[in-house]
Amino acid sequence: MTSPASAVEPSRAVLLGSLVVIAWSGAHPDETGAVPFLMAYSLGDGTGGPEGAEAAARALLDELGMAAGSVLDKDRGAALPVTLIVQGGQAVLTMPSLTVQCPVPPEWLVAAEKRGTVQFMFATRSWPWARPGIAVSDEQLRAFAGDEDTISSAGHCVLPVRRLRG
Repeated sequence: MTSPASAVEPSRAVLLGSLVVIAWSGAHPDETGAVPFLMAYSLGDGTGGPEGAEAAARALLDELGMAAGSVLDKDRGAALPVTLIVQGGQAVLTMPSLTVQCPVPPEWLVAAEKRGTVQFMFATRSWPWARPGIAVSDEQLRAFAGDEDTISSAGHCVLPVRRLRG
C-alpha cells in the first residue's frame, strides 16, 4: 500500500482543485525489473467538478508540452519544464509555478536508484477516492492507474532522478 501526498497550485486551484501525487513501484509491460512510478491527479474538487479539473489538467499538460496521450523521455532529450529531485525519502516534482513533494516507499527508492529514471504520469481523470493520508490498496491503484481511459488520456514522461548536492 502507498499513501498519496497533496498540493494545490493557486492559479489553477479554482478548476483543478487539489492536486495529489502518489508513488509506487512495480512491473511495466515494456521493462524488466521493478519500475518506479509517480502519478499526479486531481481530486476533482475544484469549482468545475471533475469536468473542470480534467479541462484544467489538459491545459496544464499542453502548457508543459506533455499533451494527453503523449509519452516523452526527458532522459533522451525531450525538453520539458518538469524536474524530479529524490532526497530523504521524498520525491519532489517541480513544474512551472507548481512544486509537489511526495513521500515514497523504500522499494520505490531502490528502483529509482537502480534505474536512474522514474515513469511519471499526469492523469487528466480525477480520482476523488484517493485522498491524501488515506492508504490506497494495490487493487485500487491498479484499477485507476491501469485503466485504459486513465492511461490514454494522461501525459506520460520518463524523468531522470536528480539528487541535491551536498
